[in-house]
Amino acid sequence: MRIVSLCPSLTELVFDLGRGDDLVGVTKFCVHPAAGVARIEKVGGTKNPRVEQISELRPDLVLLNEEENRIEDAEALRARSIDCHVSFPRTTADTAAMVRSIGEAIDAARQAERIASDIESRAAVVREATEGRDPVRFAYLIWREPIMVAGGDTFISHLLGLAGGVNVFGPEDGSGDRYPSVREEDLGSADPAAVLLSTEPFPFGESHADGLSAATGIPRDRFHIVDGELLSWHGSRTPSGIVYAASLLDRIRNPQESRDE
Repeated sequence: MRIVSLCPSLTELVFDLGRGDDLVGVTKFCVHPAAGVARIEKVGGTKNPRVEQISELRPDLVLLNEEENRIEDAEALRARSIDCHVSFPRTTADTAAMVRSIGEAIDAARQAERIASDIESRAAVVREATEGRDPVRFAYLIWREPIMVAGGDTFISHLLGLAGGVNVFGPEDGSGDRYPSVREEDLGSADPAAVLLSTEPFPFGESHADGLSAATGIPRDRFHIVDGELLSWHGSRTPSGIVYAASLLDRIRNPQESRDE
């Protein structure tokens, strides 16, 4: 089978399903696993894939994600009679279903079931463990200028919500922008208990936390640099992401215990 993946997390998933050797094209942003993707032809970016080049690779299937990729590119591929698998998971349940669906599509159902079941079991454990714990009001920043945050109707917000997080820039009902731009004063007024600065797509660092604390008036110890891949990549990384989100919010709830470790 010949597969092209236009989403980094799906590229990683294909490898973890044991079908990495079937990949004939990936984007320049597909970086995991490093040794595996290094040998595969690059077909552009997630937002500007080279459709003609993909067509010349004669893929049996192209994997896309509605958030990462553009509908016009999917339509252009389909116009060339190329089969496309398009997914858009917003929750852990959606992600488990997506893993099973892709597994079926690339003849890796058994491997997919292992990952999907792991997602479901870990989500259930975290959900039960979180019952009764204090909620953590958070803001999750994905970009610096302008400041952009993850809204309520996002996989990121769901993953943190599963562990007891409450997004100050929700709501979770799907209304509003999924990744709204906010001002520094908006962030300050929201007064989150935790400001989570993602390592991707913008590579936030400690100096950004210093500047945002000074600009917003939010105490510096509320700012945390967090692993953007674990919290936003849906697929084979999701089981670890579920555990990471729960551990992160536990450390925020109990800062003294974290310092004592």
